[in-house]
Amino acid sequence: MNSSRNDASSALLVDVQHHPQGAVYRLTVNRPDRLNILNTAAMADMLGALGSIADDDAARAVILAGAGGKSWIGGADVNEMVSLNSQSAKEFITRLHTVCQALRELPVPVVASIEGYCLGAGLEIAACCDLRFATPASRFGMPEVLVGIPSVIEAAVLPRLIGTGRARDLVMTGRIINAAEASEWGLVERIDPNRQLDTVVNERVAMILNAGPGAIRSQKVLCRQWEELPLSQAIQAGIDAFHDAYLTDEPQEYMQRFLQRRRG
Repeated sequence: MNSSRNDASSALLVDVQHHPQGAVYRLTVNRPDRLNILNTAAMADMLGALGSIADDDAARAVILAGAGGKSWIGGADVNEMVSLNSQSAKEFITRLHTVCQALRELPVPVVASIEGYCLGAGLEIAACCDLRFATPASRFGMPEVLVGIPSVIEAAVLPRLIGTGRARDLVMTGRIINAAEASEWGLVERIDPNRQLDTVVNERVAMILNAGPGAIRSQKVLCRQWEELPLSQAIQAGIDAFHDAYLTDEPQEYMQRFLQRRRG
């Protein structure tokens, strides 16, 4: 069963697919006439939606898409940024960071379904998603220096994702790379020229749905801790998470299913 709570003029469309295992949310940035660039209103809509999903115990995964097919998220709104001063600039970029942080801290996996341009703020948001899938026509870049500002906030995730040299190549040249290069760098998990993007994304989401919901939520926290904590602390966090899993019946339930399938 599917449901939605938006109208066609919304900067963000929110659709929910209700599965026996839980809810899968599809968030679609809906400014196709502006390449789905993010202004303050669109950021506010994203924060509101992510906050609601974070509070939904039935949530299992989020798919983040862009409307129109030409662009996933084409960046932040230069028309808004051109009139900023030092104070309003700090407020603007902090708001964008809050969106990125909300994606990283969301209790369930976020899958980026990237069609078209993924630039600047869009690439920072993509880097904060857990999985990224794209089409052969997708394009990626960090062109901020070309409009007189540095790449900031979650651009700091890029060296961890693709390496220091490649991250510097993007942020210091502003060049746009194609999907094949992005795939070679590890910026996206998969590009499948033979199948529809939705098919590839939905396959991964189905795998997430088949896993233990508590285990997936714990795994997302651990993935972030692996990035942020010293190695010894990250390992200890894993020991604690393993212990905490057995405070519920989920391990026994899913292991019994596994054993029954083997016996069958």
